[in-house]
Amino acid sequence: MQNTEQKTEKAYYSIGEVSRIFNVNTSLLRFWEKEFPQLKPYKNAKGTRYYTPEDINLIRSIRYLVKQKGYTLEGARTKLASAQKKVDANAQILASLENIKLFLQNIKNQLE
Repeated sequence: MQNTEQKTEKAYYSIGEVSRIFNVNTSLLRFWEKEFPQLKPYKNAKGTRYYTPEDINLIRSIRYLVKQKGYTLEGARTKLASAQKKVDANAQILASLENIKLFLQNIKNQLE
């Protein structure tokens, strides 16, 4: 299981870094960029994408709605438009719980 909680110490993250954070393909991130108008990473003159911590939080929320709650893309867009703060909070809580689970699994493995 990949750690989905990323400390936002950097101002910008490459698409490769973001794909590793969320354990998804870069093509999925580009697809979500087309499907969710709120997701607008910075692009330099060469077209290289750079994601801000806010973009990463939005991706966390999109992933939560689509992958874990089973929303369609249209449903996820609607939910984000109507209740983004609540979705963000729920996605953050889930990410924290996943980190705790991973931490506890590591402790268990060390004890065995």
